[in-house]
Amino acid sequence: MTTYFVTGATGLIGGALVRRIIQSEEYTIGQCQVVVLVRDENLALQLLKDSDCRRTRVVVGDLCQESVYNQITENIDYIIHCAAPTQSAYMVSNPVETADSIVLGTRNILEFAHRKKVKGMVYLSSMEVYGVVADIGRPRREEELGDISLDSVRSCYPMAKRMAEHYCFLYAKEYGVPVKVARLSQTFGTGVKLQDNRVYMQFARAVVEQKDIVLKTDGMSMGNYCATEDVVNAIFMILEKGEMGEVYNVVNEQNTMRIRDMAKLVAQEIAGNRIKVVMQPIAIEKTGYASHTELRMSGERLRQLGWSATKTLANMYWDVIKEIEKSNE
Repeated sequence: MTTYFVTGATGLIGGALVRRIIQSEEYTIGQCQVVVLVRDENLALQLLKDSDCRRTRVVVGDLCQESVYNQITENIDYIIHCAAPTQSAYMVSNPVETADSIVLGTRNILEFAHRKKVKGMVYLSSMEVYGVVADIGRPRREEELGDISLDSVRSCYPMAKRMAEHYCFLYAKEYGVPVKVARLSQTFGTGVKLQDNRVYMQFARAVVEQKDIVLKTDGMSMGNYCATEDVVNAIFMILEKGEMGEVYNVVNEQNTMRIRDMAKLVAQEIAGNRIKVVMQPIAIEKTGYASHTELRMSGERLRQLGWSATKTLANMYWDVIKEIEKSNE
């Protein structure tokens, strides 16, 4: 029986991955099982409440504590490591904890993968590892990184993600751990958490509530986006076909645009011009947002594996709005 081990299963992507496994034919006919590592058992049970959970086991603990791995006695075939802080406000107020959970947690997972002699592992990284970059006239490849300021508290996240990626490379080279990195663009759509307060959710709520979109920055920072379903497909493709130690950008290049342009798209195309975009910029240090960037990610390496995106940015927003409206019923 194939066993998948998924961390961060109560998050957007981790939850979508677990649901995909549970709904697969392999799971239905009894050929695979899932072990999930979470901090909050109630959230995990909520995730699984309408699913066939006969071969799903929930382990509760902190991935930074080595003792938690003693609870996992199963032979593990595949690991998908999703767990990480995602809220900017938390990163700014808890920078040490943010960095530790990403770097130390990822090292523990890699050590666990090494001991279990897994067949494959994917680590979920972030486009923020690029740091601040200029527009080079084309999408940036995986190795074309920019600068990350060492004297900014908010750098705890991208610096830690960059080091976690490096740990993956080191474990692949020194120990032969078959780990690959999925470097994600901003992901949203089906399954989005209603309490999420990132920009896309603010825009979607504005549509539902028929309120103007208020931009707290000049909106000139470039955004890279991909739909939940497309990201899940990409992760499984990287797990199956990716090369050990390699990094793969996960992005729908057709959805890359400036924040200001995305706000206009939402106001005009999604809200049908019933709302407008209002500019009220404040100092970025007070927002907790990532620094301004001209990043445009290249998805070429992932496409070469055979992956292709299916959802436009408008599709993604309609999916989010459906989730909001469903919660209001």
